[in-house]
Amino acid sequence: MSDERDQWWIASTGATLVWARLRILDSGVAEVFGARGETLRYDDEDAARMALLDAEFRTFDGLDAEDAALLGFDFDSLEPPQGMNDDELLPQMTEKLLSGHS
Repeated sequence: MSDERDQWWIASTGATLVWARLRILDSGVAEVFGARGETLRYDDEDAARMALLDAEFRTFDGLDAEDAALLGFDFDSLEPPQGMNDDELLPQMTEKLLSGHS
């Protein structure tokens, strides 16, 4: 039985939201699946989190409506990508923000 844990992270670059999935494996190894379809491996969760923070990602679970507004999106209208596998997730890993938001 697998005990993998997934966490969604989000960043805003201009008029685009970019998602990243942090997956913690049973072994403690962490994998980050990114918007370019790459999966980067880290020795542990802390190293992966630091890399995401360095790339200006924020954990989606930790956001509130005010944080979302600062990033340029409506918190209530957004949810992480969903799919059975990485191929299904990939087209959803970037989202254009609605025009008219400053």
